[in-house]
Amino acid sequence: MVVWNKASLKRDSWKGVFLNRRAESELAREGIKALSIRPAGDWQLVRFLSGGNQQKLVIAKWLAMKPRVLLLDEPTRGIDVGAKQEIYQLIEDLASKGLAILFVSSELEEVMGLADRVLVMHEGEVSGELMRGEMSEERIMALATSSKAVAL
Repeated sequence: MVVWNKASLKRDSWKGVFLNRRAESELAREGIKALSIRPAGDWQLVRFLSGGNQQKLVIAKWLAMKPRVLLLDEPTRGIDVGAKQEIYQLIEDLASKGLAILFVSSELEEVMGLADRVLVMHEGEVSGELMRGEMSEERIMALATSSKAVAL
């Protein structure tokens, strides 16, 4: 089965030394099923998965830690449209279950389609905050490229 998250190794170890392979395999199976990851077989190496399945696997590994906040930095970069849609749906499902998600993306369509609130950065500082009803490409770009006054 897929080697799981190093962060969960301590939790899944016996006496802090030996891995509980059964627990690790079960955790991997649960993540694969929950995120619709499609390996060719139980022992397929991660590097031979599609880009979309690799991204979903990374997310599944961190979800196994049962976080309260999940930081996703460009989670759909370089993957096909179908995999993007699956990740978007996953993000919406997780948020509806109460998981706080910090989503970083340079693609405005993603930001506007997923975010409830957007913090825009300009030259390393937050230049503005927009709520869902206030978002537009023009306002976001104005905040990203110039002063707050332009967007407001």
